[in-house]
Amino acid sequence: MPRTRSLAWSELKIGLLTIFAIVMATLLIFLLSGEGGFFWQRYSLKTVFPNIAGLKPGAPVRVAGVEVGSVSEVHFVGDRVEVVVEIDRDMQPRVTSTSAASLGSISLLGEAAVDITASSQGTPIPEWGYIPSGAAAGSLTEVTAQAAEGIEELTVLLQDVRSGRGTVGRLFTDEALYSEMNALVAAAEKVVRSVNEGRGTLGRLAHNPTAAQALEASLQNFEAMTARIRAGEGSLGKLLTDDVLAKTLASTTTNLDSITGRISRGDGTAGKLITERELYDRLNSMSERLDKVMTGLQQGEGTAGQLLRDRQLYENMNGAVAELRQLVRDIRANPRKFLNVRVSLF
Repeated sequence: MPRTRSLAWSELKIGLLTIFAIVMATLLIFLLSGEGGFFWQRYSLKTVFPNIAGLKPGAPVRVAGVEVGSVSEVHFVGDRVEVVVEIDRDMQPRVTSTSAASLGSISLLGEAAVDITASSQGTPIPEWGYIPSGAAAGSLTEVTAQAAEGIEELTVLLQDVRSGRGTVGRLFTDEALYSEMNALVAAAEKVVRSVNEGRGTLGRLAHNPTAAQALEASLQNFEAMTARIRAGEGSLGKLLTDDVLAKTLASTTTNLDSITGRISRGDGTAGKLITERELYDRLNSMSERLDKVMTGLQQGEGTAGQLLRDRQLYENMNGAVAELRQLVRDIRANPRKFLNVRVSLF
């Protein structure tokens, strides 16, 4: 009996060691497989892509560039591809409704991965929820798409140039425009040649030291003048630096504003002239009558009109005035001659 009990204990120890070894091997294989934890430490999410570019189950899943899980399933949903990922539950506060899933690559060889942007601003996505998909900034997919768009735009541009559309296209296809450009270049070369030979104002300025010195003296005078203005000298300097003058101008502006305000409200003669219709009508009527009087004078109507237009009447009145002036001179010279009074009694 004791021998039988000893054999049973030995077999039990071997069985326990075997089970322990199997469990440890399983844990070791599980950890080395890259699963990143036990199944209760992970949760599943979904996302949908129009094209997964060779993404396979087991591909890494990264949040903000940190590997936190792997792809578990890939299958079609209509014309799009649904990707199921498993990530660490610790990432749930960082994977929210404002996050975005995109296709990335592990290396330059193009091995695909799933990149998720970290965002704690939105609501955490529950298990088996969908992560919005989109292109991540700076990802290989975005760069490829931008390169394709650039190639398309360049192709359209080349087609426009070949068709003669636009300035560059006309330059390549329009002979007249080419001739004008050639003439423009020739004219520019002629101007440069004239300057180099000292002809014209620019040529003299470039080759004549006297002209250069005169220009330099003018610039120095201008600098001196601006320095005086900044120093407050002269009328312009006082206008820029004198606070009293500035206050005076401000006061004048205020007075002008007050005057224009009074005129707008109809105060004073000018204001009534602008705002009162009756005064305007009276002035207008007076102007019309004055126009009629001036028209009558120009047409020779009335005494004043005849005086303006009748030469004979003018000469008669001028002669009468001359005779009257002569009579006044005679009276002043000999008043007794004209003031002799005779009294007769009957």
